[in-house]
Amino acid sequence: MTAIRRRLAIVAVSVSLLGGTAAALAPAASAVGSSGCTYNIADHNAVVGYNGVNYRTGPGTSYSSKGFLYSGDDLRVYCGKSDWYYTRLIYRSKSGLPAGTYGWIRKDMLLQLAG
Repeated sequence: MTAIRRRLAIVAVSVSLLGGTAAALAPAASAVGSSGCTYNIADHNAVVGYNGVNYRTGPGTSYSSKGFLYSGDDLRVYCGKSDWYYTRLIYRSKSGLPAGTYGWIRKDMLLQLAG
């Protein structure tokens, strides 16, 4: 009997993981990555031109902020949606966000650089 109960418990856990619980493991709807882009641009570097700029999880002010960027923070720009660019921090930000962090920033907050 113990072996049967163990098998039933394993099946129940598997079904719950494949069903409703698996949805809890998916990223939040606000965690929009490059899939939120509607247009591509040539990858290029840019520098934040202002202090206290929100680095967001998606292309708009309704998305949560990952933290702040400051004048001189370096980003790599990949693509965009409307007035927003999807970017990656090249170096650790002045506010402490780690290098390699991806996020969205309004394009008029950036100084464009070639390369």
